[in-house]
Amino acid sequence: MITGATGTGKTTVSRYLTQTYNIQRVMTHTTRPKRFNEVEGIDYAFETPESFDHNHYIEDVTYAGYRYGSSYESLYAAWDKHNFASIVLDTKGAITYAQKLGVAVKTLFLTIDDPAILKSRLLERGDDPKMVEARLESPEYQRDLVLPAELKASATVIANDNWEQAEAQIDQFMKALAKEVAGF
Repeated sequence: MITGATGTGKTTVSRYLTQTYNIQRVMTHTTRPKRFNEVEGIDYAFETPESFDHNHYIEDVTYAGYRYGSSYESLYAAWDKHNFASIVLDTKGAITYAQKLGVAVKTLFLTIDDPAILKSRLLERGDDPKMVEARLESPEYQRDLVLPAELKASATVIANDNWEQAEAQIDQFMKALAKEVAGF
């Protein structure tokens, strides 16, 4: 699973894992409106508040006024296509995944050393400037800046200020994971 604060590059890392390693992404659900560049069924399953309640979730949270969750159905669909799956989660959701799935979970915790990069990334992806300010001040955002104690034992921390360096760290993580799985 991939976790960290908004703007740290979680979706970029998930896409890289899919493109480079054919790792399927677990489709997550949200009640927030689509951004201009997002596609239903690729970026999220966009839900109404009513339809959101009809899914079977491993975890779900409210973040910046919108609901997000990942369903068992989406996880099993990803695992049917590949031995590994990736999912983008906030730290609260990541803790729930780790608790429910145990050793089946490996964590990539993304961070950024320069806070100005985070704000810039959020604005560049088309988020409303007022929503960006509210998100950066939210308790959830502050929580997601720090690796939770519950994940420290199993997490690999990757600083994503520079994509080439982050990419090299991700490749090292995947090589170690492949060796670990081959050793079972």
